Amino acid sequence: MIKFEHSVFALPFALTGALLAWRDAGFRGDGLWWKLLWIVVAMVAARSVAMAFNRVLDADIDGRNPRTKGRHLPAGLLSARFAWGFIALWTIVFLGASGALNSLCLKLAPLALGIVCFYSYCKRFTHLAHLVLGFSLGIAPAAAWIAMSGELDPRILWLTAAVTLWTAGFDVIYACQDYAFDVDSGLNSIPQRFGISTALWIARVLHVGMLVCLVMLVQAFGLGIAAWAGIAVVAVLLAWEHRLVRADDLSRIDAAFFTMNGYIAVLFFVFWAADIFLGLNGAA
Repeated sequence: MIKFEHSVFALPFALTGALLAWRDAGFRGDGLWWKLLWIVVAMVAARSVAMAFNRVLDADIDGRNPRTKGRHLPAGLLSARFAWGFIALWTIVFLGASGALNSLCLKLAPLALGIVCFYSYCKRFTHLAHLVLGFSLGIAPAAAWIAMSGELDPRILWLTAAVTLWTAGFDVIYACQDYAFDVDSGLNSIPQRFGISTALWIARVLHVGMLVCLVMLVQAFGLGIAAWAGIAVVAVLLAWEHRLVRADDLSRIDAAFFTMNGYIAVLFFVFWAADIFLGLNGAA
């Protein structure tokens, strides 16, 4: 029901936010690895709650969509009772991890869960659901900053904006394959509202916006050459992602969605972590 690899989309950006907070605090190492561990636990828990809630809420819709009717709930492989128990378990884990980080994380934990679960309703009333999904992942680096420092620095919101636009862009691409079903079912999406060809252009604009936000983030934190190289790598991979999908050929949409975006998230983290650790060596 829940694919572990889905965590790869937001987790590298959350870890980047955590390392930026560590850098900003002068590379103080007190409790660093424990904090990173609890951030990972919280990320996986929140992802599990959000995706399971989406599966429960959309079980009827998934059962009518030829692409998703084989999912565990509509196919009868798992029961709704099991899914709700799964949601309850990972909610407890998320709250526990949040409390282990600091009091502000615990106070904001219900709000975070509310945001990531609210997305599941959005396709029923707005074609901007992609942006809500983007924001659900985009809060991860800001949350990681709070986990590390106990407060929010407005500069990290550039990374929140970048992840929001990136996720919204690739979700628009992914939604193109459900264009006919969304039209017939009255579900809202950018492809359903504007058509596939225009939707792909909107995705490109969103991804350009992501790159702009990353540039602003580099400048806000005064990062170095490795971070700039990371942006260049992300730009190349985004360009290749958009080459994989055309309005008249959606056959490679899974490669564009899963493979390319997995590479983008992981390589972004590698380059930015390298830049941060190079700064640590310079400080030493």
